[in-house]
Amino acid sequence: MRPLRVAGFLDHSTVNGAGFRSVLFLSGCNHSCPGCHNLELQDFNYGEDATISKILSKILKNKLLIDGVTISGGEPFEQSTGLLPLLMALKKLELSIWVYTGYLYEDLTQDPSKSTLLPFIDVLVDGPYLEAYADANLKYRGSSNQRFLKLTQGKIETLLVY
Repeated sequence: MRPLRVAGFLDHSTVNGAGFRSVLFLSGCNHSCPGCHNLELQDFNYGEDATISKILSKILKNKLLIDGVTISGGEPFEQSTGLLPLLMALKKLELSIWVYTGYLYEDLTQDPSKSTLLPFIDVLVDGPYLEAYADANLKYRGSSNQRFLKLTQGKIETLLVY
């Protein structure tokens, strides 16, 4: 199983999705959004390699406290091959899964290597960070163009509003 390049991990967060969540930050991003909140995480070499079992052990320590897990970055979909086994394992643990991406959902569905992740995601926060739409008062996102998509089996069930 391919390790993930991990930029960071938060045991507990209330600002990276609804509820009390653990957050995994993955390294590497090609979007280069001006004003990026996690600029250092764009580097594919930033952070350290971590096995799925090491990441799961951190999450399992928090399982009784958390409502779910958020995957952010960087760009999580740049590590889709390594990320798939983790998402599958998290689904078996019955934790909600939020994923932040600079891609649009419609583009992800057209990419076979990236679309394989969609059936395991409960909420996809999609769209690039756009400085022109930035607002510090927004909940769970950096710019108002980003959408909260409730997914069921990889398909959009509804657009969520926070």
